[in-house]
Amino acid sequence: MAAAHQELYVSAVRPRSYQDESYLHGFLGTVRDLQKDGVLQDVVLEVEGRRFPCHRLVLSAASPYFRAMFTSDMAESRQKKIVLQGLDAGMFWEILSYIYSGTLHVSLDKVQPLYQAADLLQLDYVRDTCSSYMAMNVEQCTFVDLYNFADVFSVDIVLRRCVEWIDLNFVEFSFSEEFCSLSLNQLTEIISHDELDVKEETTVWEAVVKWVQHSMENSILPHIRFNLLTSDDTAAILDHPLVREDPGSSEVIINVVQKGNPNLKPRHGMFTEMALQPFQASGANDIIFMNPQEGKYISCSYRPEDLPRAIAMTVTSDNNIYILTHERESNNQLSVAKYNHAGNVWEDAGISIEDLRYNNTYLIEVDGILYCLFVDVSGGDIKMIKYNQGMDQWQECSQQIDITEYYDFYVALSCGSFLFFLTSSELHRYDPSQDRWCKLTSPGYIEDVCSAVAMGTEIFCTDMNLTQTMVYDTELDCWQTLQGWPNPGNFDIDHVPSLFVLENQLHIFFTCCSDSQEGYRNLVYVYDRSTDAWIDKRATLPNTEYFTHGSHCIVARIYLPYLRGA
Repeated sequence: MAAAHQELYVSAVRPRSYQDESYLHGFLGTVRDLQKDGVLQDVVLEVEGRRFPCHRLVLSAASPYFRAMFTSDMAESRQKKIVLQGLDAGMFWEILSYIYSGTLHVSLDKVQPLYQAADLLQLDYVRDTCSSYMAMNVEQCTFVDLYNFADVFSVDIVLRRCVEWIDLNFVEFSFSEEFCSLSLNQLTEIISHDELDVKEETTVWEAVVKWVQHSMENSILPHIRFNLLTSDDTAAILDHPLVREDPGSSEVIINVVQKGNPNLKPRHGMFTEMALQPFQASGANDIIFMNPQEGKYISCSYRPEDLPRAIAMTVTSDNNIYILTHERESNNQLSVAKYNHAGNVWEDAGISIEDLRYNNTYLIEVDGILYCLFVDVSGGDIKMIKYNQGMDQWQECSQQIDITEYYDFYVALSCGSFLFFLTSSELHRYDPSQDRWCKLTSPGYIEDVCSAVAMGTEIFCTDMNLTQTMVYDTELDCWQTLQGWPNPGNFDIDHVPSLFVLENQLHIFFTCCSDSQEGYRNLVYVYDRSTDAWIDKRATLPNTEYFTHGSHCIVARIYLPYLRGA
């Protein structure tokens, strides 16, 4: 019996692996000391006349370049002294210092030759570290030199950062001496970007004129977007000495203007962020485009057949605006219409959805994917589907929300890479990567929660009467109470208010009425977080009745000349 017990005990003891961290760090320190003391070195590398005694084993372990050199049939594998070509001696010393210590020292004055050395010796860590360092310091570098270096060596992360910097700082960059040293191909690439942050195309024209006068090369002219210029601007350009004295340039510009090019879109800086609020008036469906910061309120009317009444609206990350409507010829189908910015018209997107006859429907985008959320308040039933663009069909999401109580008011929205569903006392989050809902920290209780919007990593929400406004931190999973609307005139909120974020500021739009005034009054307030106060923007809006779609006003980038009546 004792033997059997001992056998059972022994079999339960399993082998384990132990790792000596001090040995791992100590080993590298010992190797560094061997190099420092000149002990056991078995090869001498010569770079630009300088000799570097080293250890073949250490070099082979650190670099595939040296491993191939010392373990193949190459002559170098047997030589005691090897001359390395194409390297800078100072940079090779930095490389050896890294190989023997694991520490890399990078600075602006040596990052490019250090990258070149690492690229030759196939040291991925050094190369990637230099790439990241250059990308982080684009603004501090001699820009064109860095741009050319990244182009020659195909350092994609640095090229992308250079392009982003040019897009954001084109006006400033065009006045620098470096601008004129760009090649024709580089300048052509730059002014072909939709993302250029310029308010007017004349800014691009003036920069190109400066470059042409320096380079004496005018084949760049057709790449200017003359279709975005006013007739007065075009006339002034045709009268410019650069064009007037060169009949060929004049002909090129005239041909471009006459032919037009619908593919030449407005540039990023020419767009204005606008909040969209639909309403019905005079037998037509209207949308008001609002930018309270600039005092712009532009109303556009559409015939009912051109813009059926929206059930839900959304704007995607690539600035496409979609509305969900009933199909005209079917009572069982919903259709999706897409906004054509250039034509200021709504077009069938070719996407249909079966109408589930639920009380409320939300159309939401998360990371480029459209989701449709159906909510049946009477039965507490919530269903969500997503649109598979490749298969051109809607697919049902596997897990539905487990709502524990019945609620009259609720909202759905996206924030980051997640979708959120908020009720008066519950918060649920959907993770598309897991196809799963989970319950998060409750807001406590928000009576009649009706509007919510995301700004950064936070979600702001409010109730029907704007008396209780709260913010949820999606990273910390916690809530904070904000100041409610002050209601200076004892108004009654007549319709569901709409939060929206415009130019990184929280706004709210709502329609109210008062016993002392006839009709409706439409107001826009902006929230000042530093003082925890709502400020009246004194919007010049028509006193008509608006209708809200979804939990907030959608905000899109709009090219104002496209709007009728702009």
